[in-house]
Amino acid sequence: MIELLGDRPAVRSLRAELLARWSEPHRRYHTRNHLDQVLDALDRLTAADGVAVRLAAWFHDAVYDGRPGSDEERSAQLAQQRLPSCGVPASTVAEVARLVRLTATHDPAGDDLDGQVLCDADLAILASDEPRYAVYASEIRQEYRHVPDDLFRAGRAQVLGRLLSAPRLFRTDEAHARWEQPARANMERELAALAAPQA
Repeated sequence: MIELLGDRPAVRSLRAELLARWSEPHRRYHTRNHLDQVLDALDRLTAADGVAVRLAAWFHDAVYDGRPGSDEERSAQLAQQRLPSCGVPASTVAEVARLVRLTATHDPAGDDLDGQVLCDADLAILASDEPRYAVYASEIRQEYRHVPDDLFRAGRAQVLGRLLSAPRLFRTDEAHARWEQPARANMERELAALAAPQA
């Protein structure tokens, strides 16, 4: 973040706040490791406004209570509250908030390159090798440990089914070529395991 906004007290303070949020003890998958993975994935993709996209990555799960839709909205509001004090122009603040909100559905418009780039980076974990994907799926389950198994399995299957029904998981050509096939294989394997009879 300092490389994006400069080494100033307000920026250092914001960076510390965000890292503390990403390190909250109730998180299992949506941790600093996930933030690092998204930022690394962004290095492989080409955005129109790289600053806004990378700032959106920092904020996209800054608020995480396991409430889809609400978490993204509150994270966007946090960006709107905090970024102006770091000297970020209003237009960039608005774009960061818009991008953060897109991660609720991962469904950017066809001409929204920056939205596509951020959503593709956020979903890059789906293309991990099989052992890492298994860890990811386990971490997601731990974040929803308050949900009974049967309800979690149904909800998770619905999420995976929605993603798999899309013509493309990854919207940018770069991400599609790199991650589409392994991601679909991983999700189909997880979906089959969710549908299997439980012992």
